[in-house]
Amino acid sequence: MHPPAPELLDWYDRHRRSLPWRGERDPYRIWLSEVMLQQTTVAAVGPRYARFLARFPDVEALAAAPWEAVAAEWAGLGYYARARNLHAAARAVAARGGFPDTESGLRALPGIGAYTSAAVAAIAFDRPTVPVDGNVERVAARLFDIRDPLPAARSRLASLARAFMEQPAARARPGDFAQALFDLGATICTPRRPACALCPWRGHCAAQAAGVQDSLPVKAPKPVRGLRQGMHFLLRDGGGRLLLRHRPPQGLLGGMPEIPGTPWREGEAWSEAEALPHAPPLAAEWRLLPGVARHGFTHLELEMRLLSARLAASPPAPEGFFWLAEEEARRALPSAMGRLLALESLAAAITAPASAPIAAPLAGEAPAVASRAVPARGRPRGAAGTGLPKRRTKS
Repeated sequence: MHPPAPELLDWYDRHRRSLPWRGERDPYRIWLSEVMLQQTTVAAVGPRYARFLARFPDVEALAAAPWEAVAAEWAGLGYYARARNLHAAARAVAARGGFPDTESGLRALPGIGAYTSAAVAAIAFDRPTVPVDGNVERVAARLFDIRDPLPAARSRLASLARAFMEQPAARARPGDFAQALFDLGATICTPRRPACALCPWRGHCAAQAAGVQDSLPVKAPKPVRGLRQGMHFLLRDGGGRLLLRHRPPQGLLGGMPEIPGTPWREGEAWSEAEALPHAPPLAAEWRLLPGVARHGFTHLELEMRLLSARLAASPPAPEGFFWLAEEEARRALPSAMGRLLALESLAAAITAPASAPIAAPLAGEAPAVASRAVPARGRPRGAAGTGLPKRRTKS
């Protein structure tokens, strides 16, 4: 039996979180917040949500913007396919003259899946549906003591969550009920050490009664992530601008600006001799910097080495490349590329005297940062082996 919806709604009315997007009925703002919150923390999203709205205040402004402007505003949030889908869906909404107001209509938009369509339908349009995210799955698994592992249990947990809409109190306030479930999972029914004593449904929780709440939901073991290697070319012109290019529209970091480099491959790290044929087509004396920049994606680890050069002049960018002022580049580049700039800063601090420039292809591996050199899979996490925090992203 499902616990009473009024108990949760009463708790929510007293304890709801104060969030920038709470109280909104504008489907654009609700949709934007939900997309940003996928795989990104509330704390990280708050200021970026406000900044994005200042740049693109409505769906028409987002639809009219060039992709490069959207990509630059999204830089650092990770999971860049979200930005591509956001832009495509905004254009679809603008073309049809507004948002669909049903779950099925919303789901027909580019990049909008079951969760986002249900969230916008419930919160913006009062449709009686329950959006099911990780918080809601966890609440359902514990309420009903579901011990089947994820992801196999996902459809069962979703069915149990959606059944709450059979209660009149939930149907009368579908948006509030959905957000109450989110808040319950985020603040009380947390992944570790749930605060069961504070839960409005503690008397109805089968897992708590059985003493197994800490172990639910059960998750299948994660697959081992692969390792890929790359070498990148950091080139500045006489004015200090960085030479960049855009990645292909599909795949990791699709469409985002990048510091040019080799393909990312499995196996051995790139040597200078192998990498130099992939350098931008400008005459430069490349210098191999010490250290390795590391970045974690959902399904793989990336290790990148860096060749650096500076031109005396400021020639036109070759076809397919563009120059960008460093301050603008730091804002526009995704986090993985930011690791390379951090590597350069670290190398400048520790390299004395500087290593000789590479005038011709040389064989050999990139040297590791002194005192941090350990086998690849045992290296400390973070930018350039410094232990700086890593953001996990996917395409």
